[in-house]
Amino acid sequence: MTRTIRYLTHPQVTIDPDIPVPEWSLSVEGAKRVTNLAESGALTLTQYIYSSDETKALQTAGPLAADTMADVLIRAEMRENDRSATGYLPSDAFEAHANAFFDKPDESTNGWETAIAAQTRIVAAVKAAIAEAPHGEILFVGHGGVGTLLYCAFGELDIDRVHDQGPGGGGNFVTYDGDTLKPLHHWLPMESLYRS
Repeated sequence: MTRTIRYLTHPQVTIDPDIPVPEWSLSVEGAKRVTNLAESGALTLTQYIYSSDETKALQTAGPLAADTMADVLIRAEMRENDRSATGYLPSDAFEAHANAFFDKPDESTNGWETAIAAQTRIVAAVKAAIAEAPHGEILFVGHGGVGTLLYCAFGELDIDRVHDQGPGGGGNFVTYDGDTLKPLHHWLPMESLYRS
């Protein structure tokens, strides 16, 4: 039987311009969504949880690991695309940069990591994790940008923001075929794992 592999993005965060983006924490709403998912029992068959080392990803992975009794295996290579050259950007400026990131995947926007480089990194990290955990369900916990790049790579799609998880602050997942790594569906909210 094909095993289940999921990629989950962290949900809503508290935006603080004075804190580096990788250190942002989940908001009250985001944390509650994670708690609800953990308490639902929807992920109890998960045997491996791999997480980005960013705070918001770890705060998502931790409660889910407690529910499944799986360890959180931290992989720095699963971080969001490197935007440290600009740091925090107001919403309009961020959206413009994000659009350029996807529109011109070979080019850096104001020093941002290119989409091609970020895609190469996340694909390698996920494939390496799958290779070291050849049996059992896997949950990857990460970010929307690199998560979309992973979706494009495994779905054999051109890099395009049309494949992004969309507005709403995150907290969405994609399930991948355990044999082919093809996505089985587009982004779905984490709540659909336990609500019919």
